[in-house]
Amino acid sequence: MEPYLAIAVIAALDAVFGGVRASLEGMFNDRIFVISIASNVLVAAVIVFLGNQLGVGAQLSTGVVVVLGLRIFSNVAAIRRHLLGA
Repeated sequence: MEPYLAIAVIAALDAVFGGVRASLEGMFNDRIFVISIASNVLVAAVIVFLGNQLGVGAQLSTGVVVVLGLRIFSNVAAIRRHLLGA
């Protein structure tokens, strides 16, 4: 259960920062936001589950964290540019 919770939190954070970015860009849609959180968490959990079943859970978990981390940093950079103009 522990690896799923950590991945779910990171997936939800990705959706939250994406929602903030969309809001600042005037493109926020609450329905898309809710679907984004649910789908991010579900897909990330399925990838971790499949990795555990195949015996490569740690590698796939790391891959999920890296991809979602890159997306989070990209969204934070866009938010920073929007707020600070830099």
